Amino acid sequence: MHWVYYGGRYFTRVVLFLFTRWRVLGRDNISDEGPLLVAANHLNLADSPIMGCSINRQAMFLAKEELFLHRIPRYIVGNYGAFPIRRGGMNRGALRFAEKWFGRGKVLILFPEGRRSMEAQIADAFSGSALIAVRNRVPILPVGIYGTEKITGLTWWLRRPRITVNIGRPFYLPSVNGKVTRGQLAEFTHLIMTRIAELLPEEYRGQYDGEKSQPDDY
Repeated sequence: MHWVYYGGRYFTRVVLFLFTRWRVLGRDNISDEGPLLVAANHLNLADSPIMGCSINRQAMFLAKEELFLHRIPRYIVGNYGAFPIRRGGMNRGALRFAEKWFGRGKVLILFPEGRRSMEAQIADAFSGSALIAVRNRVPILPVGIYGTEKITGLTWWLRRPRITVNIGRPFYLPSVNGKVTRGQLAEFTHLIMTRIAELLPEEYRGQYDGEKSQPDDY
């Protein structure tokens, strides 16, 4: 990985320790090796670097392609471990990248909602995370992150907001015979988001409040 990747993670950790009350729950649920798809809710631009520091394995992200339009942001974001993806869609390049990355036994982090939630509640998600998981038959690690919505304004650091990254138990989506259908992807996406919601306080769950996921052997 590039020096930007390691430098960025070090800088993020320093900021978290000095200016927030950061805690990570459930780290024991992260496997030491093997491919892993991490799926989390999205509240703030800071979620990506915070997730990178919370998952103690080398990881890359899928990020909106708009971040790669200009040279300097493209250099920073790309070398920090991000790969461009079309918002609301799943381009072939991203699918091929995920397949190669998982083939190396690595971790891929994405936010199924595809955008930040302005209401600090889980919003509708796109089906890309489910498609990647089904195509590559990799375990999904659900993560609920909250408190980052308080990172706003010039003086947020004076408040030292409590930021929690709650890591759940990994699970697999059902095997699919033949081509996966839109209906199946919608069902699988709902399951992923329900697993994420279970890791969040009630006020962050939005439309998934009260939802129950299937058993772990689903």
